[in-house]
Amino acid sequence: MSAVFAASPGRALRLAATIEAALGTVCGGLLAALLALVLATVLLRYGFSAGFAGAEELGIWLHVALVFLGAPLSLAGALAMRFDGIVQRLPRGGERAAAVVADALTVAAALVLALGGGRVVGMLGGVSPALGLPEGLRFVAPALGGGLMLAVLALRRIGEGRGAGLSLSLAAGLLLYAASNALALPAGLPPSAALGLFALLGLAAGAPLPHAFLAAAQLAVPFGSPLPGEAIVSATVGGLSKFLLTAIPFFLLAGGLLTVSGAAARIVCLAASLVGHRRAGLAQTALLTSVLFSGASGSSVANAAFGAATFQPELVRNGYPPARAGAVVAAASVLDNVIPPSIAFLILAVATELPVGPLLAWGFAAGGVMALCLAAAIHLTAGDETALPRAEAAERRRAAGRALPALGLGAVVVLGIRLGIVTTTEAAALAALYTLLLCLAAKSGGMPVAAAFRQAGAEAAAIGLLIGSAAPFAFLLAVDGVAGLVSSFAGGLGLGAAGVLLAVNLMLLAVGLVLDIGAAILLFAPIVLPLAVAAGIDPVHFGVVLVVNLMIGGLTPPVGILVLVVSGVTRVPAAALFAAVLPFLAALLVALALLSAGALLL
Repeated sequence: MSAVFAASPGRALRLAATIEAALGTVCGGLLAALLALVLATVLLRYGFSAGFAGAEELGIWLHVALVFLGAPLSLAGALAMRFDGIVQRLPRGGERAAAVVADALTVAAALVLALGGGRVVGMLGGVSPALGLPEGLRFVAPALGGGLMLAVLALRRIGEGRGAGLSLSLAAGLLLYAASNALALPAGLPPSAALGLFALLGLAAGAPLPHAFLAAAQLAVPFGSPLPGEAIVSATVGGLSKFLLTAIPFFLLAGGLLTVSGAAARIVCLAASLVGHRRAGLAQTALLTSVLFSGASGSSVANAAFGAATFQPELVRNGYPPARAGAVVAAASVLDNVIPPSIAFLILAVATELPVGPLLAWGFAAGGVMALCLAAAIHLTAGDETALPRAEAAERRRAAGRALPALGLGAVVVLGIRLGIVTTTEAAALAALYTLLLCLAAKSGGMPVAAAFRQAGAEAAAIGLLIGSAAPFAFLLAVDGVAGLVSSFAGGLGLGAAGVLLAVNLMLLAVGLVLDIGAAILLFAPIVLPLAVAAGIDPVHFGVVLVVNLMIGGLTPPVGILVLVVSGVTRVPAAALFAAVLPFLAALLVALALLSAGALLL
């Protein structure tokens, strides 16, 4: 470490960039290996009526390795899932202090992974029956990932000229980790409440959300948490050890490859030919493109980044104020986690064991309602923005023909799952293969395809780390009986189905103000779903309402991840975007009300 501190700022940044580039390549390679594995199992089953023993477990191990080896890539940028709304309002000294606290929690989280993972490797005996490999091998990746997080954090802070703050953060993080293992505080605050409080404080300080969860899980130990460091790592890995979750990187990859292949541009042309001539036609084109693009990517963050780079400049050139243009892009991006394939529905299925197929099928209907409400909002709030020339019928047919290869991707995925032809993960892998073939047909070149694999691997690592880091919190909520307490309280109020749905919607809207959708689903869906079922609401319909509700949180301050992504790409201040997105937020609340009413009627 002394050599690290002695490094010059420029050299430290270059070394950090080198490590991150290498880890990106590793993540892309692991994603490629995972894709090859799943496609091989499909080929063996349908081509040779055979199977590969241990394929599912190997896929889980590869996914775990991808998540933890890619963990250092989420220290900065949108992948960090930071909440900086409070920090930005602090005076200069307070901002520096908050940065030290945030980094201290990252240090504590890295120590949990590195030391806890190392202890699990040493303690865990036996071999995997399916793979014949030592069980402890699965925990090598968390240990390595934690060590690499520390190294990259140190190098970046030195490169930024923040060596003094880094020293304080390292000392504070070490102290927090050591004290949490040595202290035993009097009982009083339930461990889950302690974890939630520390995570909230870390979030307010600007720490990445997964790091805040991991550090808070460690800090809950003195309050009676039954999860010491090695158990936190085991719970985190256990939260990722579901084969269904391996579908997430495939959907991310399909969206990236769709852009590389040029199919995304053809979707834009089709949308423009259909609605570009209408009032606020270019904004309507952005919305319709988001609807069509949703059928391949499944990621609202990916669509927000794509729309911010593609549509926002074009909207501004055609007379839209920069903030309104960015708001249109951010609002339209909400649809990607509702219209299948949807990563949010996959996370919900993992958290609640609801069936994926029906969730995705109803996601089409919910996405349609939301799109219509957004289209109405765009129309009603339009100024004197220029519309595009009306396309001739022949032009529309040509645009539809060129876009056809990409348009049916979401429908094929959902039908394959609903008809039981393939599993969700296999459908996602086939979608990735299909878009890869589109790239090859378009002769997109090896470098862009490799970059798409690296980007999808990094995004999958960030999402996976969030899912895994929420698992200890979910475990403590179950141990403390929080779901039972909430059910008893709701039962005592005597609310009917409408009252339960209204109360849950209001609560989830509040949760969406401060939590990312993935974390919110993992933590709150298992608590509120039994309330809905007890009130007579269909669980699948309620699950769709829950996802729509929490997706609205992508537009609400202070977290508003979709607004922050658009702000980062376009350089439009986040405050201006939050103000400009209000009409679209109102439209989505109308859609939520309509879908809630539908859930009650159905």
